[in-house]
Amino acid sequence: MPSVPAEAADTQPPAVLPAVAPKALDVSVDSIRALYVQTPASLSGNFIGMVLMASIFWQLAPPPALFGWLGVGVVLWLLRLAHYLRFLRQPDAPDATLQAWRQGWRALVLAQGAMWGVAVWLFWGLGTPYHLVVLVLIVVSYCLGSVQLLATQSKVFLVFVSLVLLPTIARIATDTSQPWHLQLAVILTILFGLTLLMARTYGSALGQAIALKRRTDELAAQLRVEAGIAEEARRAAEAASRAKTQFFAAASHDLRQPLHAMGLFAEALRQKSRDPEVAALVNSINESVDALEGLFGELLDITRIDTGGVDVNPAPVRMRDLFGRLRLHFEPIAFEKGLMLSFHGEQHVAHADPVLLERVLRNLVSNGIRYSDDGGVLVSCRPRSTAAGPRLLLQVWDTGIGISAASLPRIFDEFFQAQSNRPLEAHHRKGLGLGLAIVKRLSALMATEVEVRSRPGHGTVFSMLVPVGKAPRSAIDGAVATGVGKAPLGLTLQGRLIAVVEDEAAVREGLVVLLQAWGARVVSFDTVEGVQGWLAGSAAEAPDLLLVDYRLPQGTTGIDALVAIRARWPKQRLPAIVITGSTLGGHEDEAVTHDYHLLIKPVLPNKLRAMIAFKLGVRG
Repeated sequence: MPSVPAEAADTQPPAVLPAVAPKALDVSVDSIRALYVQTPASLSGNFIGMVLMASIFWQLAPPPALFGWLGVGVVLWLLRLAHYLRFLRQPDAPDATLQAWRQGWRALVLAQGAMWGVAVWLFWGLGTPYHLVVLVLIVVSYCLGSVQLLATQSKVFLVFVSLVLLPTIARIATDTSQPWHLQLAVILTILFGLTLLMARTYGSALGQAIALKRRTDELAAQLRVEAGIAEEARRAAEAASRAKTQFFAAASHDLRQPLHAMGLFAEALRQKSRDPEVAALVNSINESVDALEGLFGELLDITRIDTGGVDVNPAPVRMRDLFGRLRLHFEPIAFEKGLMLSFHGEQHVAHADPVLLERVLRNLVSNGIRYSDDGGVLVSCRPRSTAAGPRLLLQVWDTGIGISAASLPRIFDEFFQAQSNRPLEAHHRKGLGLGLAIVKRLSALMATEVEVRSRPGHGTVFSMLVPVGKAPRSAIDGAVATGVGKAPLGLTLQGRLIAVVEDEAAVREGLVVLLQAWGARVVSFDTVEGVQGWLAGSAAEAPDLLLVDYRLPQGTTGIDALVAIRARWPKQRLPAIVITGSTLGGHEDEAVTHDYHLLIKPVLPNKLRAMIAFKLGVRG
């Protein structure tokens, strides 16, 4: 930035300080470079898709149609590869050159989209219903995979998805030979809308984050050269930082709604076929949705820390209460994997920031459960004497795959994911590699350090020391900790009555379809008033489980619905699950008070089924 003359700095009042706008060309160039960086993943997905199409329709499709389609696909694939190699040879190409290259890149991407739209017209109707469902799943997966690549190119993405899905929907809707063609066309139309909504939300969040970051950086530079308006600039930067945190929190909630609905509709699509291979493809869609939610959550956490949006407020922390909240969150996850989840030392009291300490332990417990396939996870708290005085040693033990000695020094680095001596499963590779980086930064804010020891094939233990605290006299002991044993998920929902309260029509419809497919009877409502009207009827039957959304219309919450339903049958402690899209926390105390388990959107169907089985199993 050029220097500002002293006279100008003295005479320019803070009220007329110009807003710092992002440089459109730079942002565009950054977006172009990001597109090329993601090209290898896109090319790999296209290649795998073409191989799958060739293997499935090799003996079904007419050779001219199949080889013609594959020929066009190979030519487009090679042209995109050449574009990428040209970028690798000139990574520092001038901005004007990158702008020119983007035109060719867009044309090739849209041509590939049209190629996949044509594939449905060429191959639909060939083979059995299995082949038709697999064809649809490949095309839908291709569109979902393009969200991250094209979300910042809104117009290109709209044209791309239209070229792929609109011909697909039209072809299926006009195929009267299949009795379910209209239902499938409706489902694909809904997925088309949800894909556009997800891309819009993701692209808006990413674009505004880049703009806000650039605004913060330029304001910081302005502070160094404009001493006369330093205080005003500081306040503007703080306001921008708060706006950024609030925006990410709101975007996180809004993004989770379509992700949640998408997972439910993908599961509904699976109900059309019981073929294991079709189920595996739908599972891949669900895993992609789960991974996208995890990536967004990690980015939200690291952004809050980097922008100074995390305050440290040490206070007495009762381990009994903290362990209770951890148990409330992770019991169903451990239950689903058949792992033991144990807590020792709950009688102790630490002196630390309760929110940061809980976040550190959440990340460590989550890692322990993710990388353990047998055994369990233990969270312990023990007193220790150190040169600085008495401390509490907090440890998280797991019996997972362990970390190699070569990877140990780097596991707290950003975007680093440790390599194991054995191949990692898909659920082991989720995330950006930010979880332990977040742990390191939060522990540094609390003036402590996290240490790690590990034996590959045997497990890992993370340790940290925190000061000893004094329990407030008014504190009330919580419930006694209990572990989670191995238990089967074979509980049936046949004949069970489940009450669903959800104001989002798409999500409510997806929940009803799933629960009915699992054998349950369902009564659903979109408001607390609807629940009260049902309860007023004499024919109301006590439900076996309550499944409610936290945020409901007219300023009401899912807690209001729980209280109303439980008041009708006061002698039956009806089990309840509350689903929320908010990641800001604060629901744990309510969960203990009102006796429910909490799920964060998006909730994949297998996790929802595990939680339902857990709640009904506890009850019966």
